[in-house]
Amino acid sequence: MTPRLIALTFLALFLPSPAQAQALGLPNQTRDLPIEIHADNGIEWQQEAQAYIARGNARALQGNVTVHADQLTAYYEKGANGSSQIWRIDADGHVRITTPQQTAYGKKGVYEVTKGVFVLTGSPRLVTKTEEITAKKSIEFLEAKSLAVARGNAMVIRADKRLRADILTAYFVKGADGKNQVDRVDAYDNVTITTPNEIVRGRRGVYHTKTGMVVLRGSVKITRGNDQLNGESAEVNLNTGVSRLLSGGGSQVRGIFQPQRKNVGRQSSPK
Repeated sequence: MTPRLIALTFLALFLPSPAQAQALGLPNQTRDLPIEIHADNGIEWQQEAQAYIARGNARALQGNVTVHADQLTAYYEKGANGSSQIWRIDADGHVRITTPQQTAYGKKGVYEVTKGVFVLTGSPRLVTKTEEITAKKSIEFLEAKSLAVARGNAMVIRADKRLRADILTAYFVKGADGKNQVDRVDAYDNVTITTPNEIVRGRRGVYHTKTGMVVLRGSVKITRGNDQLNGESAEVNLNTGVSRLLSGGGSQVRGIFQPQRKNVGRQSSPK
């Protein structure tokens, strides 16, 4: 079988028929669009493993989503009517997923087609027009729920401000142009906001990307130099840099302010 014929066979598997229109697609893409595969070093068909392997600057394109990797492996299974259906795609090496609104990076990606779940590992990060989300363990994209979950020392970076937590969940909504964008980020456990002027800690937080407002709850502490404010909740505006500590549940807000110390040197005796 010639390389061109192998490539055409591979593409045929990715072209859903009307009966299979809901069977395959890249994240956040409609299933009636074809997927195109490109690779510099050819495409290998492993019949026993029921897999196709695209090597060398491999790219999978569908609509406005493109998955780049050193190697793409598509696993398929045969249906009762003899048709083939891709159920998993592995992306290995320099993985990059691009859309008009955001780009995701990692070392390895696994897309479970039937579940609509894409897991990115290897220092993964998601870059949007205003924020960057990073994680130590993984970033999971859940297509059906239109959200992404960053696990392990996860962080949202906006200019010179940082929102860090054990787990961050980013929710996507369609904008006026019909494109997906991050609308809200929920932060769970060991939440810390760092700005040039202060450090804010709490148990949980909700970050609204449009307004830049972060609402923290649970044993909130705001530290500014040697001064500290304690309360049950706080509002931090990442756009303006203004923070408000709030009371709740019958508890009061408490502030500890350290006086500035003046350096008093010894006076030299007159000669």
